[in-house]
Amino acid sequence: MQNDQYYMQLALDLAASAQGKTNPNPLVGAVIVKDGAIVGTGLHRKAGEPHAEVHAFRMAGDHAQGGTLYVTLEPCSHFGKTPPCANLVKESGVKRVVVAMQDPNPSVAGRGINLLREAGIEVEVGVLKEQALELNERFIHNMLTARPFVISKFAMTLDGKIATYNGHSQWITGEEARKNVHELRDQVDAILVGVGTVIKDNPALTTRLPDRTGKNPIRIILDLTLRTPVDAQVTKTDVARTIIVTAQGNEQKAALYNGVEFIYVRVTDGQLDLHAALDALYVHGITDILVEGGGMINASFLRAGLIDKFIVYVAPKVLGGAQSITPFTGADVDTIDAAALLSFDHVEKIGDDLRIIAYPKKG
Repeated sequence: MQNDQYYMQLALDLAASAQGKTNPNPLVGAVIVKDGAIVGTGLHRKAGEPHAEVHAFRMAGDHAQGGTLYVTLEPCSHFGKTPPCANLVKESGVKRVVVAMQDPNPSVAGRGINLLREAGIEVEVGVLKEQALELNERFIHNMLTARPFVISKFAMTLDGKIATYNGHSQWITGEEARKNVHELRDQVDAILVGVGTVIKDNPALTTRLPDRTGKNPIRIILDLTLRTPVDAQVTKTDVARTIIVTAQGNEQKAALYNGVEFIYVRVTDGQLDLHAALDALYVHGITDILVEGGGMINASFLRAGLIDKFIVYVAPKVLGGAQSITPFTGADVDTIDAAALLSFDHVEKIGDDLRIIAYPKKG
């Protein structure tokens, strides 16, 4: 006989298989168990499509009667593009519901659970909660801040260099790590760089996977004075959407770019207001952003306190050099006490390189 943790882990694995496909909705998986046998499974595959519970109950049919539903997120209690799942659960005949975590939206959190309990269904909340919170970190952040979830991604040598003094950086990491980066691109709504990267490298910023066609993210370019070449690869919007964030007053110059979208923000201390930029990008439907900029872009997001997650690839190489480029440049600080504090979450080896997942330390 398997326990609650076992079935909830199955539901979490189902949910995770749709990574990057459900935005702006959460990742949700569901498993229905009756007399020790799995009779139904489901996941939310794509925004606008049926929720995980719907798929699971369709599979289970009458076998759901008297069974237990395991679901990674509290069943919704409101009408959106689909009817509330809490009503479906009430009508299904299950006698018990196990929920990993409550809905993070403060206006609805707990309502679905209360509806089920009022209907006489036993509800347990919190099984594998930490795993569920990590799985839906992007959605939780969206609900609490109404801003995109920002991931800072960079590759560096063991001594913390991202390029030589003259900007040469191809390739710091190996093929496996670079493939992993393209898998990340496939999962996020958008990828962000500064205009300096566009001018220097003329990147396409698309997703290239060897075994399948990936999703090309929206390309976001931070460009204070609108220096992006009109014939740059990122301006070819038949491949993917491109949004240039620039200063107010550049509207006339923007008319030169066909198909490119623009967001105009105020300038503070000679820099684009990143807070205003993220607010506007969220309104444009962008829920998460992979920042692949250089040292200045990284430093701007860091000092503004706008990085929510770090994904760092470390190559077994030592570059050295007083002028080799580091991941974060910008203004110097006087003491170690001024350092941004992080918490290491996970370290793994990918090919010959290391991948480190870290988060800003709370408080």
